[in-house]
Amino acid sequence: MRPTLPCLLLLSLTVLVPANAQQKQPSWSPPPRPAESAFGGSHFPTPAKEPPAAKVDTLQLQRDARQLLELSQSLQPDIDSVNRGLLPKDTLEKLKRIEKLSKRLRSELAP
Repeated sequence: MRPTLPCLLLLSLTVLVPANAQQKQPSWSPPPRPAESAFGGSHFPTPAKEPPAAKVDTLQLQRDARQLLELSQSLQPDIDSVNRGLLPKDTLEKLKRIEKLSKRLRSELAP
């Protein structure tokens, strides 16, 4: 009897079968598309489209920026008066106007 032939056959099967099994990759099909209604639309909500960005009025921005500059420059003498112990009557109004203009400019320029 030849015990080597069955041993070789068994050995070759144990070596070759796992090698072939490792080479095979499962092939999956892509996921199905979402179902569509009778009207042709999807059952899933579509994201809302953003409205187009509003145009920025550059002339108004320039006017506001110029007014902001003038107000801030006119504030310097008022601060000097405050250092001497006097508070000019319109200083607080100027500060409020500066704040309002800066908020408006920031909101116009920020996305």
